[in-house]
Amino acid sequence: MRATRRQFLHFALIGAAVGPNARLARAESYPTHPVRIISGFPPGGINDTYARLIAQWLSEHLGQQFFVENRAGAGGTLAAEAVARSAPDGYMLHLTTSADAWNASLYDKLNFSVIRDFTPVATIARGPGVLVVHPSLAVKSVPELIAYAKSNPGKLTVASAGIGSAPHMYWELFRSVTGVDMVHVPYRGGGPAVTDLLGGQVLVYFGTFASTIEHVRAGRLRALAVTSAKRAAVLPDVPAMAEYLPGYEASIYVGIAAPRDTSSDIVERLNKTINLAFADAMITRRIADLGDAPLSLSTAEFGKLVTEETEKWRKVIAAGNVRAE
Repeated sequence: MRATRRQFLHFALIGAAVGPNARLARAESYPTHPVRIISGFPPGGINDTYARLIAQWLSEHLGQQFFVENRAGAGGTLAAEAVARSAPDGYMLHLTTSADAWNASLYDKLNFSVIRDFTPVATIARGPGVLVVHPSLAVKSVPELIAYAKSNPGKLTVASAGIGSAPHMYWELFRSVTGVDMVHVPYRGGGPAVTDLLGGQVLVYFGTFASTIEHVRAGRLRALAVTSAKRAAVLPDVPAMAEYLPGYEASIYVGIAAPRDTSSDIVERLNKTINLAFADAMITRRIADLGDAPLSLSTAEFGKLVTEETEKWRKVIAAGNVRAE
């Protein structure tokens, strides 16, 4: 039987009226079963800590289990690709970090785009690194380090946690700004890098707060600057790099992303729930203990941050001709 024009318009109006309500109902009922947060890093590190912190919060506030699945490898790109290719239903999320922004330029042939294939959901934290040296190195400020390096090209060793790690990127930005020549020594992780730094096998390191701050406080390492634009509350007497090198700013962000085309209602529900965490003293204290600061952004603001960081690090990586191993 052929529907009349009046019947067609009647059903169309019903659909238009019901559609938003149906979407709202789906968002309010989400999640109806456990949700996976895919992390591209091994258990036990700072990124894994953030993943588990926010998974616990979401589990407690959305009535379903959010659990972390570690898929380490290829600088986090294996995990990112798995989420990018998953169904956009809100049940597989990505622990996204600054690594995704610089991986876009470090790897020549990625099968996904951090900007095109993900929907930004919510940020969790942002934090700088800290430039530290072994106490045997006779420099006590950033200008002294630059002068020493330029007087002794190729003689200083600068460690990193591996090609494409945050310490490596911080060093590459420093090199591009100052033009100094040091020997880059990449390690398989921050732990081995800090061990050799403490032993004096390498002399310079752009470390995370979590891996270096206790050694700085104990006098085993000397902090020359934090890599943020302003001084950090946890090391108030240590200058910001920008005090010596205007415009220098290097920090990591950590957040949650979903596959492209995930329902905006689900994304907004996750964003609001995660942002509520920053009113909880336990959450903010845990983030501060890691040397970082809570970062509460809207989904649009998060998307803008990802775009800006991806372009910023593209230029740094191109200048240093850096490629993932």
